[in-house]
Amino acid sequence: MGAVSLAEAKARLSELVQRAQAGESVSITRRGKPVAQLVAAERPRKRIDAKALRDLTKGMRRQDEPAGEFVRRMRDESRY
Repeated sequence: MGAVSLAEAKARLSELVQRAQAGESVSITRRGKPVAQLVAAERPRKRIDAKALRDLTKGMRRQDEPAGEFVRRMRDESRY
């Protein structure tokens, strides 16, 4: 999007925040001069607890049929 005036930013703030969240950088200007920059906030990544994941998957039973056959069967048996 590039640069938008302060008045336009006020009117379209929700849209500009969505664009920033998607990774786009938006410069807000007053009288044609940049005064602020709208960018996405850094969110810390959450670590995966490998032991908890292993414990969870140990209790799951294996499928009797391959995934492709399962999806095909579900598609063929289902009414659209």
